[in-house]
Amino acid sequence: MKYLLWLLKAAIFFTLFAFALNNQQDATVHFFFGTQWRAPLVLVVLTAFSAGLVVGVLGMVPRWWKHRRAARRADSSTKLSPAPTEPAPAAASSSAELLPPHGI
Repeated sequence: MKYLLWLLKAAIFFTLFAFALNNQQDATVHFFFGTQWRAPLVLVVLTAFSAGLVVGVLGMVPRWWKHRRAARRADSSTKLSPAPTEPAPAAASSSAELLPPHGI
């Protein structure tokens, strides 16, 4: 399995390397106010990919922090509260028998 993963990684690398070699023509990217950037096409594609990656990660960070904070609060509240020592009442287990099956 380890060799299969290395073979897959090598195939992806050589595919991307061949893409870079086949796209060495200059591309022009036009920005606002008449500014432009000339670079090989592979650099333009790499820059666009990197910019998309950065924007995606920056868009995820606030929600990630929010979930980490909530997980810390939940973890600290479970550590502070004592574990239940007495068994659940029998009425709670019998109420589950009255519910219809999930398929209905």
